[in-house]
Amino acid sequence: MKQDYYSPISVWLHWLMLILLAGVYSAIELRVMFERGSEARDLIKTAHYLLGLSVFILVWLRLLARLVTPTPERECYGAFQQWSAKLMFIALYTLMIAMPMLGWALVSAEGHIIDIFSWQLPQLLDQNKELAGQIEEIHETIGTAGYFLIGIHALAGLFHHFVKKDETLRRMLRFKG
Repeated sequence: MKQDYYSPISVWLHWLMLILLAGVYSAIELRVMFERGSEARDLIKTAHYLLGLSVFILVWLRLLARLVTPTPERECYGAFQQWSAKLMFIALYTLMIAMPMLGWALVSAEGHIIDIFSWQLPQLLDQNKELAGQIEEIHETIGTAGYFLIGIHALAGLFHHFVKKDETLRRMLRFKG
């Protein structure tokens, strides 16, 4: 039997991940509204950490769901589109795995502890300010690239929906349970 839609878990995880990523990016952008060292800035940074950790946990659930649930058959638009779709998949999943790990490593290298609801994440690295600066640069660069990856992914979905008029976006908007 032909599978026309993604599984409910895949759909829910996809959109939940979008919300979490929007929260991660919003939190880090909004932190500049608050004075360094203020409680409000620390709170928003903690929200950034918590949302990033949530992304890290859920990305593994998404990968598991992808392995155990059927994936809809896709229309084939040629080798370039197949190649670019696979590349985008790899790039987005790499982003969702690497960024939380880099953030955690950064905070560790700065000598800070991530404390979430009185639960402390273990240090990944010993304190090293020079290494922290290097990790921060990488984290920020990949974060900036993430805006573009997410934007291109969204535009591709809209392109398929409004220009190609195929089922690509609809398969992620609804599901048959």
